[in-house]
Amino acid sequence: MDIGVALPTVIPGTRAGQLLDWARRADRLGFSTLGTLDRLVYDSLEPLTTLAAAAAVTERITLATTILIATYRADVAVLAKQAATVDRLSEGRLVLGLAAGLREDDFTANGTGLADRGRRLDAMAERLLRIWSGAPEDGYDRPIGPVPERAPRLLFGGHSEAAMRRAGRHGWGWITGGGAPSGYAIHLERARAVWREEGRADEPRKLALSYFVLGTGAPDHAARFLGDYYAFLGPGYAGRAAAGAITDEARLGEVVTGYRDAGCDELIFVPCLPDPGQLDLLAKAVL
Repeated sequence: MDIGVALPTVIPGTRAGQLLDWARRADRLGFSTLGTLDRLVYDSLEPLTTLAAAAAVTERITLATTILIATYRADVAVLAKQAATVDRLSEGRLVLGLAAGLREDDFTANGTGLADRGRRLDAMAERLLRIWSGAPEDGYDRPIGPVPERAPRLLFGGHSEAAMRRAGRHGWGWITGGGAPSGYAIHLERARAVWREEGRADEPRKLALSYFVLGTGAPDHAARFLGDYYAFLGPGYAGRAAAGAITDEARLGEVVTGYRDAGCDELIFVPCLPDPGQLDLLAKAVL
């Protein structure tokens, strides 16, 4: 099982120096992927813009949106161009993870609707793939460029059957997060049944997310960040999210083993603190 790490893009106050150092260290230490989370109405960094910056200071590591809330973005053609640009600049290292989203304010802030977001995401995935093929769309004499180094691999997030079916129909991969390895194994069993119904002889790549913070004051850092990040879901959910974060090396080893045994292909650790020194602690424990 590969081990990746997310950039600290949704931790309020993350500075440019921290972020670029984080990207360089992750590349140098041997992590498989640099991921990003996504929110609009929050003090967070935009995922594709951030990955473009990371592409400039890294050489080999995969760059992934894990995930991008695609459906509050009203312009599919611009999204296709942005993603293809990051893929070109990184020489083919982009994985574009997409999900339907949950927070209503992200949608109202951009003048898009929440109710039909799943249907829109299906249509977006189909059009993204058509644009990236390099063929002009009807009515245009040339394609929406640039043509990517290779068509960015589509990754779909979510626990619902619709999300799993979307991954089976269009996806290179499927990702879920926020739960224990035992829960992941249950979701994966359901997903495999859906993928068989979609006619997949293979399986999409299977990924998971897990929050972490190590070192002095780790539980407090987790509670502060995750309590704020998930406050919109109520104190009960936010408290459970904070309690589920990995805050010591013993638990870290248990989680890695649990996800590996559950059938996960890649586990991406999401930081609760933007200090790049967190990467050294994580690498020492899991790489």
